[in-house]
Formats: sequence, structure tokens, C-alpha cells
Amino acid sequence: MAFLISLLFFSISIAYLSVSSSQIVLPLSHSMSKTKFNNTHHLLKSSSVQSATRFRNHHHRHLHRRQISLPLSAGSDYTLTFSLGSNPPQTISLYMDTGSDLVWSPCAPFECILCEGKYDTSSASLVPPNISSSAFVPCKSPFCSAVHSSLPSSDLCAISHCPLETIEISDCSSFACPPFYYAYADGSFIARLYRDSISIPMSSPSLHLKNFTFGCAHTSLAEPIGVAGFGRGVLSLPAQLANLSPQLGNSFSYCLISHSFDDQRIRRPSPLILGRYSLDDEKKQQSVEEEGEFQYTQMLDNPKYPYFYCVGLEAISVGRVRIAAPEMLKMVNSKGDGGMVVDSGTTFTMLPAKLYEAVVAEFDRRVDRVYKRSRETEDQTGLGPCYYIDKAAFGKVPKVAFHFVGNARVVLPTRNYFFRFNGGDGVGKKTNVGCLMLMNGGDDAESGGPGATLGNYQQQGFEVIYDLEKGRVGFARKQCATLWDSLNRGGSTSSSPSTGRTGTSPSDDRHMGLG
Repeated sequence: MAFLISLLFFSISIAYLSVSSSQIVLPLSHSMSKTKFNNTHHLLKSSSVQSATRFRNHHHRHLHRRQISLPLSAGSDYTLTFSLGSNPPQTISLYMDTGSDLVWSPCAPFECILCEGKYDTSSASLVPPNISSSAFVPCKSPFCSAVHSSLPSSDLCAISHCPLETIEISDCSSFACPPFYYAYADGSFIARLYRDSISIPMSSPSLHLKNFTFGCAHTSLAEPIGVAGFGRGVLSLPAQLANLSPQLGNSFSYCLISHSFDDQRIRRPSPLILGRYSLDDEKKQQSVEEEGEFQYTQMLDNPKYPYFYCVGLEAISVGRVRIAAPEMLKMVNSKGDGGMVVDSGTTFTMLPAKLYEAVVAEFDRRVDRVYKRSRETEDQTGLGPCYYIDKAAFGKVPKVAFHFVGNARVVLPTRNYFFRFNGGDGVGKKTNVGCLMLMNGGDDAESGGPGATLGNYQQQGFEVIYDLEKGRVGFARKQCATLWDSLNRGGSTSSSPSTGRTGTSPSDDRHMGLG
């Protein structure tokens, strides 16, 4: 009998404002939508298709230069919930995405073409806000130039019909930045830039940011929910926080609680941390977690996709066998080709064909000795190799580790790359199956773009820190639920595991301005 699996996605609401001015901690808490899947195969197929689509989109040179691909798959979506404006404040939820650098939202009146079944229309946080009181961003603003691929402000003001004599004296402040177009793998939208206040919702206090710049879309194709871009760029949320407070904007990290596509496994929020740790904080967490130190690898600048967090991958080990990565994954060339993108918006890790095939061959050589391949499951899920397994399978699967440039070695928990679930044997009998949760990105040497993507499923159970000040990405094994508890121990907070709602002292109120 087929069973239903609810689409799992995550919403962020702020729970704790640290007594330190350099750090804010927010919970990533899960909620359920009404979107259903007939079985696990359907859910995994949806996730694998989304991962492949997003990865391929990074290599389409003919698309708009600032293209993004938005997360749409089950179990992989993380959304940031906050309030827009103040008269009255309006709640909106946006996807958190480290693979793009713009914050944008659908705005009323809003028309979404081909959006049926893609979101829960009853959710109050997904009702497009009215931005009638928001201020437009002028054509001469650096933000306007940034969203239009660095087009000169004089050109943008001319498009906005600012008179020539006014352009010559740089006095086009009353002319709005013209609309911009974004395209991605299975949709697109047209938006304008606005400024307004945003607040991270808290019972008391609230973090209030004035003059925050965001995109507002009245029309989209196949995309009903906006994005909170955390990528490298002046319009991203971290960059705008850095303008407000360098200590808040120079790093962020998250620790995703392992869910294995089962919301019942999540008993605590997953912490999202804005701002940098002090050395004492890091040592305290290591003591509490009894885990190792962060393994850091340098960020690689990408001239074609400057908003990506690219790192160099040297090898992947399966058991004791170390498989060297191609040279293209160790660096990014002058055309923007190569490297591995660390991405919160892609579910499964994507590897170039030859590396993927080498990893699979070694993995299968080890596992095929013990378990029979399940070709039917591979066809149904888009993943592979898959096997008919028993309850002792996790102890018989070889360890997998990623080796990044700079001697950073990240050993994955077995559940991060081998998923066990109830499948079929091809004749109607239910049995346990397990699949390798890495994917073949194809031969991308000729098409260019990033060579690989590190997906969020493989990031579960790690704190992943984006150190923007030192230009590096770090990984540390953590018990993310315990990390959440330890981060909240120092403040006068109360937390409900089921909702993630907390309260803090009103004396911690923060009201800050941007611009």
C-alpha cells in the first residue's frame, strides 16, 4: 500500500539575539505543506531531478548572465521568514540560497504562470505583500547597476527616461531603476528594486533593518516564492548586513539537523548564525560537542559567477581508496570554469562524469560483494547504485570522505551519502533498499561553469561556516540539535522544540539602519 510523504521544507524565524553584538542566532525550523508524494521513490526522483536541473543550469552560457536556479524539491528547501515594512508589517517567506546574491519577493498584485501545485496557497507567509509604501531605488544607485550586470548608471537612467541634461549633472534621483529580468532552469520573473524596513520576527525584541534593498516581482513563470540570496554580492543579505555592522555581515554559518526526508527526526531547530564566533565561543562549542575543529578551505573567486561560494576539491576517498579529482575541480580559471560550489539550494552533490563513475565503481566493488543491485529502484529514483539491503547495511558500507584544497578532510556520516528506505523487488514485494546519494553531473569539461556542487543533503550534521572576512569555508561535525541548545543556554530564552519559538529580554532590542 502506497504511503504519503509530505513535502518537507524549513522556515527560519529568529529565536535568540545574542548578548554579544557580533552574533545573532536564528532557528531553521521545519513545517509541513499540503504537497504530497505517493511514495519515497517519487520524493527522491523529484529531488534528484531538481539537483540535476540546477547543476545543468550553471553551464548554460546563452542564458542571462545573472541567472539563478531556484530550489523546488522536497526535503531540501530552507525559507527565511521575516516582516516587511511597518505600516502594517507583512510576513513573507523566501528561500534561503547561498547560490544567488539577490533578495526578492513576489508582490501584490502577483501573477504566477504555471504555478499550480507548487506551494501552499493557504499559508499566510506566502501571501504576496503590498509594497505601495516602499520607496523605489533610483536609477543612479549602485544597487541598480549591480542588478543590471554592472550597466553604467547613465545608461540605466536613460532607459528610465531621465532627461539628458539631468543625466549630465547626475540628478536623476526621482527616476526609478528600470525593471530587470531573471531566468532560471524552469522559470523566470521580472522585478523592480525597492527599499523598505525588514524585521526578523521575535516576540520581543526584534531586529529591525531600515532601507533594505530587495526585488519585487509582479509576474513570474513557474516560481511562486522568492529568494533570500546569501551569495557573494552587494545585494545579498550578508552584504547588506555588513554595511550595517561588519561583525554581523563578515560570516554566517548553519548546522542542518539530519532528517533523511523524515520530519519526525527533527526535534530541534537547525541553527543559522549571523556574525562571527569569538575564539571562546568556538572552543566552548567544541567542548560541548566533543567534536573536532573546523576544516577550512579557501574560497575561489569566479569571474563569471562571482556570487558562488566556490572551493577546490582534490579527491574523494571510498574506504581507503583515494580517487583524485580532475584538475578542473581544484581551481577556477579566468573563464569561470571549474571548482566546486557549496550550495544550500541543491539537494544532492553533483560530480563530473569521470569522477562520479570512478567513485561509483569503487563503491560498487565493495558493496556488490554483499548486496544485490536494485536496478528498478535506480530507474524510479534517478539515484544509483541502489541495493537490496538488510538492517546491518550501514556497518557494511564503506566510508566516503571529501578532500578539499588546503588539507581539509571532511568524512561524511553514512546517512549523508547512503539512504535506506522501504522499496520493492520488482515483483510487488516490499523490501529494504539503499541508494548512494551522489549524482552524475555529466561531462561538463566542454560546457564550462562550475565543475561540481556540494548539496545540502551531504552538509547535514555539519556546521558549515562561510568566513567572508578571511575568504574561506569551514566544516565541522556537530550534533546540530545540541549546538542549538548550547547557543541558547547563555541567554534568557525559552524554546519549544515543536515550534522553535523563543523569547528574549527586551533590553536586547536592535534597531539598525542601512544606507
